[in-house]
Amino acid sequence: MSDLDQKQLEQRTTKAEREVNAIEDELQRISEGDLSYTGDPQLEKLLTDNEKLKHRLAILENAIIAESSGVSVKHTKKEARKRPTLITDIKSVEGNVCVLDELKNVFEAAITSTYPDLVDPPIVITLSGNNPKFGDYQCNSAMAISQLLKAKNVKTNPREVANNILNKTPTSPLIERIEVAGAGFLNIYLNKDFAEHVLNCILRFGVKPPPVKREKIIVDFSSPNIAKEMHVGHLRSTIIGDSICRVLEFLNQDVLRINHLGDWGTQFGMLIAHLQDKFPNFKTHSPPISDLQAFYKESKKRFDEDEAFKKRAYACVVHLQSGQTDYIAAWKLICEVSRQEFQKIYDRLDIKIIDRGESFYHSRMNTVVQELKDGGYLENDEGRLIMWGDSEKHEGIPLTIVKSDGGYTYDTSDMATIKQRVQEEKGDRFIYVTDVGQYTHFVIIEACARRAGILKSGQKVEHVGFGVVLGEDKKKFKTRSGDTIKLIELLDEGLKRSLDKLIEKGRDKVLTPEELKQAQEAVAYGCIKYADLSHNRVNDYVFSFDKMLDDKGNTAVYLLYALTRIRSIARTAQITIDQLLAEVQKSGFKLSHDSEWKLAKVLLRFPEVILKVSNDLYMHSLCEYLYEISSTFTEFYDKCYCVEKDNEGKVVKIIYERLMLCEVTARIMEKSLDILGIKTVSRM
Repeated sequence: MSDLDQKQLEQRTTKAEREVNAIEDELQRISEGDLSYTGDPQLEKLLTDNEKLKHRLAILENAIIAESSGVSVKHTKKEARKRPTLITDIKSVEGNVCVLDELKNVFEAAITSTYPDLVDPPIVITLSGNNPKFGDYQCNSAMAISQLLKAKNVKTNPREVANNILNKTPTSPLIERIEVAGAGFLNIYLNKDFAEHVLNCILRFGVKPPPVKREKIIVDFSSPNIAKEMHVGHLRSTIIGDSICRVLEFLNQDVLRINHLGDWGTQFGMLIAHLQDKFPNFKTHSPPISDLQAFYKESKKRFDEDEAFKKRAYACVVHLQSGQTDYIAAWKLICEVSRQEFQKIYDRLDIKIIDRGESFYHSRMNTVVQELKDGGYLENDEGRLIMWGDSEKHEGIPLTIVKSDGGYTYDTSDMATIKQRVQEEKGDRFIYVTDVGQYTHFVIIEACARRAGILKSGQKVEHVGFGVVLGEDKKKFKTRSGDTIKLIELLDEGLKRSLDKLIEKGRDKVLTPEELKQAQEAVAYGCIKYADLSHNRVNDYVFSFDKMLDDKGNTAVYLLYALTRIRSIARTAQITIDQLLAEVQKSGFKLSHDSEWKLAKVLLRFPEVILKVSNDLYMHSLCEYLYEISSTFTEFYDKCYCVEKDNEGKVVKIIYERLMLCEVTARIMEKSLDILGIKTVSRM
C-alpha cells in the first residue's frame, strides 16, 4: 500500500468518524424524547444511516490495521460460525474478565444462532453513555443486520431484528436484563451480583491481567546516538516505548526491550582520530570525557575544516570495520562513556532497556545481502543495489541495500535487524517507536521483509509514530539560543519546579524530608511522562511545566493527589488492609447507593481499557480512563460517607463496603499509573 493510499484511507476513516459522531449527537437529542416511538421516518433513517456508517468505519479501521500488519481481515464462512465459549457461572469469573469482550461473545452467539446464513455479521457493542435508562451497554447490530437482510430480499426492520436477537440471546451471569428500545437498540443492564463478585476478587487477589495469547514481542525504542547527548527529541520514544512495554508485560507477554543505539558508522572515524590526538594514552589512562557533545563538536569541526584530519578519519573507519584491536578499543571507550550518560537518564525515569546497537547487526549484514542477491530481490540502479517492496509495482521509495561504493546503509542494517529478530529471537510482534516521519520507511522495511520471506503470516510489524514536542510558542522546543534542549537539563528543571510547587502548597511542613524527596521525584518525572502519554501520540504537543504541574484537570499531579486522598480514608478510619479483608470474608461486598454502582461499573472496565491499549498502542486511552475513575470517585465520595465522626472528630461509624470500594479504586489507579511508568507515594 502506498503512502498516498494509506493517507487517503485514514482521511476516509476520519470523515466516517465525524459523520458517526454528528448522527449520534442528533440521535441523542431525538432519543431523549419518546425513545419507544418508531414511526418517525427521520429517526428511522438516522438510526439506519448511523449503523451503516459504524459498520463502514469498522471496515475502514480494520483495513488500516490489516495494511499495517499484513494480516487479512477477511473471514471464511467456517470462521464466522465458530462459537465463542461463554461464561455460565458467576463463581467461575475472576477479577480480570473483560466485560466488553464477553458481551460480544454473548451477542455473537445470539446473532449467529438467529441468522445462521449471514457470514460475519456485525457485532456492535458500545457503552451507553451517562443516562442509566439506556442501560450500561448497547448492542447496535440490528440496524446493520436489517440492511444486510434487505439486500437478500428479506422483508424486515431493525426493531424486528432486535427482538429476534433478544429471543436467541443466551443467559449470562454478567447481564441482569436486556430491553429493546427505539428502532432497534438492545439496551444491556449489567448484573450487580456479578460486579460485586469481580470487585471482591480484586480485593482478595489483587489486580490481575485479562487472559491473552502469549507472544514474543520486541519493542525498539529510545535509540539515541553514541557520542551525542539525549535531547528532548528522545523523550517521547523513551516514555511511550517504556509504557508500551509495561502494559504488555502486565499481560504476561514475553517482551524484549531493545535500545537500537546509533553505535556504528562513518562518524566513529573522526571521533577515534580526535581521541588519538587529544588523549594519546587513552588505552592505559581513561580520558576525562564528561561532555561528549563538546567532544563530538570538536571532532566534527576538524573533520569539516582539516583535509588531512578527514583522510585520517576515513582511514580510522576502515581500520575499525576490519576489526583492528586499537580501533575497537577506542570505539568501545567512546560507546561506554555514552552509555554511562544515557543510563543516568534511564535510572531517573525508571527505564529498563537492553542496549543492542547497530554494531550488533554488522556481521549479519553480509549474510542478509547475500541472501537477497541469491533470491533475486536486488536490482542494479546506477551501480547501487536496491530492493522494492513489490516486485511488480515499483511505487514509493526502494531500499538501498548496497551503495555504489560497495558500502552498506541504514536500510541494510534494518533488514539484518528484522531478520535477526524473526529468526533468532523468534518474535511474533515487532514494535518500532519513532517519530511519525519514519512511518514510510518502516512500511517499506516490512514490505521487503515479507517479499523476501523473512516475515511470515501472523507476524506483525507495528510503527508507533509520534509527533514533535513544541514550546509554548508552538514552535519546535528549543533553548532561547536555538539549541536543542538536553534531556538531563529538562529533568533537573522538572525537579526544581515540582519542589517549588510542593513548598507552595506547604507540603514541606507536613512531610518528612524523605517523603518530600519522594513526592518531588514522583511529581517531577510523573508530570513529564503523563503530559506526553495523555496526548494522542501522533499529534504534536506543547511542553509546559505550568500546565503539567497544575493540580486541577487531567494531570499527573491531580491524579497523584487524588490517589493519596483515597489512601488517607482508610488511615483516618484506622483500618488496616487485613481488617478490611477480614470484613470482606465476613460480610461480602455490597453496592447499595447509585454512586457506588456507577463507580463500580467504571472500575469493571479496567481489563477492557488494557486490552484496547495493548492492541492499538495509544496510551492516552489509559490516561483518560484514569481521569474518569478519579472524577467518578469524587462524585461517589461527595455523596457517600465512608467514615462518620462526631463533633470532636472521633470516628463513630465505619461503612466497610465503601472502604472496600476505596481500596479497589486505589488498586486499579496504582496499577494504571504503574503501567504509565509513574511512581506513586503514600503521602503528598
